[in-house]
Amino acid sequence: MKRLFAAIELLLRFAWQVVVSGVTTARIIIAPRLGAHPVVARFHYAGLDERGAAILGCLITLTPGTTTLDITPDRRELLLHVLDGRHLADAAASIRHEFERPLQRLFPDTGTRAEDRR
Repeated sequence: MKRLFAAIELLLRFAWQVVVSGVTTARIIIAPRLGAHPVVARFHYAGLDERGAAILGCLITLTPGTTTLDITPDRRELLLHVLDGRHLADAAASIRHEFERPLQRLFPDTGTRAEDRR
């Protein structure tokens, strides 16, 4: 039952982030004077198995203004393109709070990789 509630929580958090990020991205596009400061940055994640990391990457990509470029499971790292990198630390904190923590409850790192389970 805990996993069901964690999945529902993640879905609600994701929906909210799509709305908030969509408005922010639209403001950057509509008002070019605000200017975008695109950056490519590394984001380190923890406590997720490979499925959780892949879903984290998908959630980030589906949120307006961010795209996952690469996932490196052995270094527990995502390579991200962020439309506005002026507040990169805030963006990382938001990803951790809104996506990474709920995913840790759904896809905890058990110490075995998918290749080892085959």
